[in-house]
Amino acid sequence: MARKPKPSTVASPKRMAPEVEQTLTREERRAEKKLRSRFAPRLGWGGRFGGRAPVEDSGTVYTGPTTQAGSIYPFLLGSGLPPRGVPVGRDVLTGELVAIDPSGWTGKLTTNPGVWVMSQPGAGKSALVKRICLVYSAYGHMVCVPGDVKGEYSTLISELGGSVVRIGDGIGRINPLDSGPLKGRVQTLPADRREALLDVLNGRRLETLVALLSTKHGLGRAPDEIERSALDTAVQVASAGQKSGHDPVVKDVVDVLRAAPEELRSKLAADGERYQDLTRSVVAGLDNLIGGPLKGLFDGPTTTPLDINAPAVSVDISALRARGNDVVSAGMIATWAYTYSSIDSARSIGLMDRKLVLPMDEMWRALRSGPGLVDAMDAISRLNRTTDDVTIYVTHSLLDVEALPTEMDRAKARGLMDRCDTWVLGASTTEELGRVTGKRMLTEQEVMMVSSWASATSTGLDIDPTTYDEDDQRPVEEETTRHPGRGKYLIKLGTRPGIAAALELTATEQRLYRTDTNRRRVTTREANS
Repeated sequence: MARKPKPSTVASPKRMAPEVEQTLTREERRAEKKLRSRFAPRLGWGGRFGGRAPVEDSGTVYTGPTTQAGSIYPFLLGSGLPPRGVPVGRDVLTGELVAIDPSGWTGKLTTNPGVWVMSQPGAGKSALVKRICLVYSAYGHMVCVPGDVKGEYSTLISELGGSVVRIGDGIGRINPLDSGPLKGRVQTLPADRREALLDVLNGRRLETLVALLSTKHGLGRAPDEIERSALDTAVQVASAGQKSGHDPVVKDVVDVLRAAPEELRSKLAADGERYQDLTRSVVAGLDNLIGGPLKGLFDGPTTTPLDINAPAVSVDISALRARGNDVVSAGMIATWAYTYSSIDSARSIGLMDRKLVLPMDEMWRALRSGPGLVDAMDAISRLNRTTDDVTIYVTHSLLDVEALPTEMDRAKARGLMDRCDTWVLGASTTEELGRVTGKRMLTEQEVMMVSSWASATSTGLDIDPTTYDEDDQRPVEEETTRHPGRGKYLIKLGTRPGIAAALELTATEQRLYRTDTNRRRVTTREANS
């Protein structure tokens, strides 16, 4: 009796069904057996000396510098960011949580809490900035939007229980010389401290007027040294002439310059026609600030004071956009000066000790408005390490910095970038990333990744299940060109490798952060008809 062939000891990861195996020819069975003998199963071959492992080794993680561990590339993985602060989303490579915490990183991973955010329009810069504002507000920071050009932060600030001050035609006006929370409190301070605060306050008023006069609706240039001297004295005289609890307005400074008091004439060492020649231009510039296209904006007391006790504050100047870019620039300078001066004054007398989150959106517009805002940004960025205020500069391109008129202003703007240890790069072209490499070292892989987010887009109906029609509560379809890089960011901390994260918004965030208000929206029923 013939013996049956001994069954093979080779384990197979997956054997065929018996009815299928019977239909195979001898050659096919031989080929199948040979194939099984070439590839080991997951735990190894069975039998003696087969190398079979009873358990699967999960592997060991080793850490080391790239100079020592570089030989085993690409099995290297850079360390992620600490999971503290503001959750951004999932790492696009590892899937782990990525968080951003400029305030908590200061002194540990970074040297300052400044953040530079840059990407193409429509890639979701504002959504990330608003999430930072929302989460930091829960941590106790005060969200402060000194000049909201598009009015896109008003809904978020209102939902946080904050104060929204609106400036524009028939809505409200702002006094560039307003003393903010110091109003009515300066006289209660000791004499030495009162004089020191008044000197600081008058200095801020002078700088605000100089910045406003530098715009096209003022002098169109910066005042010279004689005009600054005249303005300085006029501001002090106008401030001293006000009753306790009242602030001077621009017209009061104009009246002092025209009245030509002895104090002013002796300081300029001029009288009669000579005095008029020296002050004629600055008087005309101040008249322009309270008349013409700017009438109703800076020609009286502040309509709605800034509430520094609110959880968040915003100055909405979106109504000024109808008057042109030059009026918007003047409005930004005035609101920035008023807002930050009020907060700084409150800190100086102990009325406020909270940290700030300053989202500086539409930065390209601020930079092109003139040297006034550049100086303000420069001053804030130099002090934010001491105050731990998170300043977030949002722009589209590094070329926005080069749009400033003088090399001195461009140098100050470049300093803003250098003082931001945290950079967040969204979808950008390869050419733009080449300019970024001059400021932050980017690897070839990082450039390829970020530039791939900026590829051509596709147009179609984008269904958002979290957006509903107000009448029948049906999901809304939006005809939109969705940016392929929307919600994708590369976070760079100094010279560390970048961490790429993908942001996903909640339903509430999609309602609060929506900035594409001009997109045509149709309901599902209308789209199907």
